[in-house]
Amino acid sequence: MRETPEELTTLQALLDASLSRSTAHLRSIVVERTMTAAQLTQVLTGMCTLALSTVTAKGEPRISGADGHFLHGRWHFGTARDAAKARHLAARPAASVAHLRGEDLGVFTHGTVEILNPRDGEPAADWPYLLGYFKDFYGVDAFDWDNDVVYYRLHPHWMTVYAPDVDKLIAAS
Repeated sequence: MRETPEELTTLQALLDASLSRSTAHLRSIVVERTMTAAQLTQVLTGMCTLALSTVTAKGEPRISGADGHFLHGRWHFGTARDAAKARHLAARPAASVAHLRGEDLGVFTHGTVEILNPRDGEPAADWPYLLGYFKDFYGVDAFDWDNDVVYYRLHPHWMTVYAPDVDKLIAAS
């Protein structure tokens, strides 16, 4: 867990606001089967496979996989700089991600991405810290970190969690 108390407060407010704005149907499923921000950050450690949804120039949805890392209350993920999803996100930064673990956990997020290491621009202020994290996780020589990969942070405007057995998930973490 890398979140500060302020980041946990912000994440909890997002989870609460998202659920309160959701449909009655979704609330009926999730309300008694969700997690707090603190619990969620205990469970979302290491690499979490994401289903990433982007939109083509024709407005068609596309879904693909991505390695997701939940750091400081936000999803972070990368891809090859020449990947279709990188082109989609450069032109249309709205994205949705889902992380599912069978019937035990579903984390659903909608938001807008920020490019953390643009090829021809200033990197995010925390990029050196994040790059260190990714190099520790994948290995220093896994990529040409400057040219091969582009990383994103998803700034969520909606996020909800389905977790019918929170204690089981936390015990497995």
